[in-house]
Amino acid sequence: MSETSDPDPEAERERIDPEYDHQRGDGVDEAALETLLSEYAIGRDDHENAPAFVIRPDDVQAVVRLLREEAGFDHLSCLTPQQYEDRYESIIHLTKYDQRTHEVTLIVPLPTGAPVCESAAPVFRTADWHEREAFDLVGIEYAGHPNLTRILLPESWQGHPLTLEYDQDKPQVVSYTEHANPLAEDQRDEESETMFLNIGPHHPATHGVLHLETVLDGESVAAVEPDIGYLHRCEEQLCQQGTYRHQIIPYSNRWDYTANLPNEWAVARAIEDIADIEVPAYAQVLRTMATEFGRMLGHFLAVSTFALDVYGDFTAIFQYGMRDREVVQDILEDLTGQRMMFYFFRLGGVCWDLPEPRAAFVEKCRDFLDELPAKVDEYHSLLTGNEIFQRRTMGTGVLEPEVAKDYGCTGPVARASGIDYDLRQDDPYGYYDNLEWNVVTEDSCDNHARVLVRLREVEESAKIIAQCLDLLEDWPEDERTVQSNVPRTLKPDPGTETYRAVESAKGELGVYIRADGSNSPARFKIRSPCFHNLSALPEMAEGEYVADLIATLGSLDIVLGSVDR
Repeated sequence: MSETSDPDPEAERERIDPEYDHQRGDGVDEAALETLLSEYAIGRDDHENAPAFVIRPDDVQAVVRLLREEAGFDHLSCLTPQQYEDRYESIIHLTKYDQRTHEVTLIVPLPTGAPVCESAAPVFRTADWHEREAFDLVGIEYAGHPNLTRILLPESWQGHPLTLEYDQDKPQVVSYTEHANPLAEDQRDEESETMFLNIGPHHPATHGVLHLETVLDGESVAAVEPDIGYLHRCEEQLCQQGTYRHQIIPYSNRWDYTANLPNEWAVARAIEDIADIEVPAYAQVLRTMATEFGRMLGHFLAVSTFALDVYGDFTAIFQYGMRDREVVQDILEDLTGQRMMFYFFRLGGVCWDLPEPRAAFVEKCRDFLDELPAKVDEYHSLLTGNEIFQRRTMGTGVLEPEVAKDYGCTGPVARASGIDYDLRQDDPYGYYDNLEWNVVTEDSCDNHARVLVRLREVEESAKIIAQCLDLLEDWPEDERTVQSNVPRTLKPDPGTETYRAVESAKGELGVYIRADGSNSPARFKIRSPCFHNLSALPEMAEGEYVADLIATLGSLDIVLGSVDR
């Protein structure tokens, strides 16, 4: 690829729209942002979800620090790298934990010959893994990054798979190097005796194939580094090769395969945004109900496998979790026709209405909901009230709120640290803002709190489902529209861009899409909640025992299909 010079600031300024709308509903005040960033912005762009500002690559830290300290943008939710014919771009998506509808996008254009961008990691710790992935897959270098190494591919891999010039058919022979003890001499005392310990790569419980590079100082964890990428399946690239209308949503079931339906909604929400597709209210109720059943699937599995992680209880807790999860799977099989890879969502709605006879299906759902309180009590008796479980989880894996925010943690992991952040309430979609339910938080910030949050969220999901069933029963028969009229072939306007997210069982699951006028996205980026939550593991585990490290890992409820994508 030929070299080009740095993007012309004057040319970037020409992108400013003089008729730009300075206020998006209840969103961020764009006029105030323009004033705040006037020293740094060299241009403007218009993303569907947020105002976008073009900045220079050597101003990244100054701008993100300014937005964090002066405007309250304390959540770096996603970083998207991409390549055009004439440039690279590093796109930073920022929002606020306490005002999710306040969003801003930073676009950093980079030349093709030397795509070098200042690192945001000194300001947001979560940018560390983001930028390593951008370097690994797209080839953008981040100046000032603390450890700019590959994260999904081996260090000896040649090339960057998501660049335009990468040869997809060229085979490679990958060599591996022996691990060294990374604990520096100045971190040891005279009596310390360190040992490098490989935990994995193996499949702990049902989380997926993971490798923890661990350094022990005596019996304590002195350092731990998650080594991911063993399950990487190029899902972003597969989605870029699929068509909007039918071929992308089915891929999403493979990301977090333990609680699939929110994944489908994340894709649908992003595509519906750039294609301006409306969803009928009745279909929104069906989506909401189905997704809450999907959330239960994830939480039942999380709790039961955590019992395996913590004290090897297969005969009791694990089988109780599987018992209840099977009932939910039966319900979803009746609703969607599939046992695991549901593909219930369609653009503009869902594939079909409740199964016939409707009354029998509703009764089956209500029977499950009626039995659920007693079943949740069983979990508390067998698990959270168990003395062994309490000793293994209380006070271990502590994640303070500000640290959780710095790493971009979301979902039960963040809410167990007292962070009231849930996209179903903070950035309402579907039918959630018409229903009565509560966001669950705990303040003890430890492994025990994360289990409590998931069990309480199962009860909140039951409230949501019960209200949805009432609505579906009473909905006039001639108004039960399950899908809007969507063109057979979708070709959003070229240059249309958006980042949309939903609340999955694991946290904020986001999708960035850039359209190029064809029926497939030019760029498709997945924001995985598991990826961010796992990145915080060293903060939670260092200084504790190996047994506590295993408990902390299990409490994160990661799925490597979501981490690696």
